[in-house]
Amino acid sequence: MLIPTLKTLFTRDLNQLKIEIESYKNESSIWIIDKNISNSAGNLCLHLMGNLNTYIGAEIGKTGYIRNRPLEFSLKDIPRSELIEKIEDAIIIVNNALDSLTEVDLESIYPQIVFEKEMTTGFFLVHLSTHLAYHLGQINYHRRLLD
Repeated sequence: MLIPTLKTLFTRDLNQLKIEIESYKNESSIWIIDKNISNSAGNLCLHLMGNLNTYIGAEIGKTGYIRNRPLEFSLKDIPRSELIEKIEDAIIIVNNALDSLTEVDLESIYPQIVFEKEMTTGFFLVHLSTHLAYHLGQINYHRRLLD
């Protein structure tokens, strides 16, 4: 029962992320930081892609993805088209990985220790969905304030 819900939420929010990135009038504004805003929308997008590709793609989907988290926050001026492509790829990767799970898998312990304690795969997937939504909201405000 949770798997279709997670697929719907991840797909919805990743599509909304794509819309947010596409909605910047000035492509260069995607990379602006200002005053107390320490992460650009572009870096938050890269961070979300690294996060989902690591914890869902590589761990559950066995994609072989290897994360370089520092680059998620240090890379700049990646073309908008490349960010959009990464988002579109993530939608496929997340859905394929979730399709490989059963309800029993959701109750099993997630293979990695992420928050210094064990948690079920289902719990962690819900966390990843809310993490995506949190940063999506930040990107929305970033666009409206700085573009």
